[in-house]
Amino acid sequence: MSMDEVVEFISRFAALSAAPIRAHTNVTSVKRVEEGYHVATSEGAIRCRAVVIASGACNLPSVPALRASIPSSVDQFTSFDYRNPSSLPEGGVLVVGASATGVQLAAEIHRSGRPVTLSVGEHVRLPRTYRGRDVLWWMDAGGLWNQRYDELDDITRARRLPSPQLVGTPERATLDLNALTALGVELAGRLSAVRDGRALFSGGLKNLFSLADLKLERLLDTFDEWARSSGRDREFDLPQRFEPTRVPESSPLQVDLRSGRIRSVLWATGYRPDYSWLDVPVVDEKGHLRHDGGVVHAPGMYALGLPVLRRRKSTFIHGIEDDAREVIDHLAVYLAHARS
Repeated sequence: MSMDEVVEFISRFAALSAAPIRAHTNVTSVKRVEEGYHVATSEGAIRCRAVVIASGACNLPSVPALRASIPSSVDQFTSFDYRNPSSLPEGGVLVVGASATGVQLAAEIHRSGRPVTLSVGEHVRLPRTYRGRDVLWWMDAGGLWNQRYDELDDITRARRLPSPQLVGTPERATLDLNALTALGVELAGRLSAVRDGRALFSGGLKNLFSLADLKLERLLDTFDEWARSSGRDREFDLPQRFEPTRVPESSPLQVDLRSGRIRSVLWATGYRPDYSWLDVPVVDEKGHLRHDGGVVHAPGMYALGLPVLRRRKSTFIHGIEDDAREVIDHLAVYLAHARS
């Protein structure tokens, strides 16, 4: 769906549901009171027995503290600030982060004629299509999106996984590190420090690539096994495997940021939620909401739309429905007890 189609979809849902929506209204604080919550907004206060937090996990850019060590001669941007290559100064660009945002921006900026160095850490490699279908179709049909949070070995890690290297384009092209190096993007390891104006990168790109390739192979094996076990194997193209991520002959371990080679740094290091308005002690030391499958650790408070809230698909528009039914069932029981 295009942006306009998404807007139309949500607007139509709002109209059909006839929910009492308050548009253009900012919530400035939520506080616990005796019979529920006091919600302060830019359009007045609301008193309620229960609150559902559906503000998402990508409200603010997550930028490491070492940004303070970048020389002042180098301009810094986040993926929130960036609009297009023309907003950057002429010259080389260091893109930090190789998940979905990082690889997309690295490709776009390089095509504008600017030299790009991409700092790569842990990442998730996926093809855009597999055996004639979109890879997200396989994730859905094969049941991976439906994996529940209470069935995962390490829920904390699952919720912190980087977004897969994917881009949505009409031609459904795969945008992985091999595609970027074919364009001419230079790869470096994880940005580990900035000392005396020099950006220092960790080694071990080969190990990072091998781990991402291994996980990709396991995922494709899962797709193939589902196709066979469901009796649908003949519906799809033959199984395929992809070239391993190519390790560059040489990659920089350090770059002098004072030399003029790099004129800007673009932080594509992910996002974090913003709970500065939430005056209830339910946020941990890392800024994440404490909850169990969307049931927040405060009476009558709930959450929806967070990563792997109850399923791997929890942050998708099509995936939140199952979560919402279960969370609202819990909320309804809470309200029934509160009234009795």
